[in-house]
Amino acid sequence: MANRILIVDDDASFLGIAAELLAERGFEVLGKAMDADQALVVAIREHPDGILLDINLPGRDGFATAAALSEVCPSARIVLTSADVQHIAAETLRGCCAHAFVPKEDLATVDLAELLTRAGT
Repeated sequence: MANRILIVDDDASFLGIAAELLAERGFEVLGKAMDADQALVVAIREHPDGILLDINLPGRDGFATAAALSEVCPSARIVLTSADVQHIAAETLRGCCAHAFVPKEDLATVDLAELLTRAGT
C-alpha cells in the first residue's frame, strides 16, 4: 500500500504541483489543506503517514501547525517546506516537532520517501 500523505499549503498551484510530484513517486495523496484548521480536520479523519507542511500559512504558522498535527497524529512524519528559506532560523527548525525541512525548490530532487515514510513501512 502507498504511503498516505497530507499536503498543507496556502498556494493552490503548489498543492497541485506537490500532489503530482508525490503521486509520481508512489505516494497516495489523501488530502490537501490550505490552512491549519483544514489540516487538522483532514489529519484527524485520515491519519496520514506523512505530512508535507508549508511554514508560511495564514493564521497559525507551520511551526504551530506541526505541533498541533503531531498531537493528533503522533506517528505521522512531518516535513516542513518553504520558498522563503532565508528568514527561517536554524534554531527554530531544531526546536520544532517536524522530522525534516526541505526548501520548496529542492522537493523534486530530495528523497521524499526517506523523509515522509515511517520506519518499517
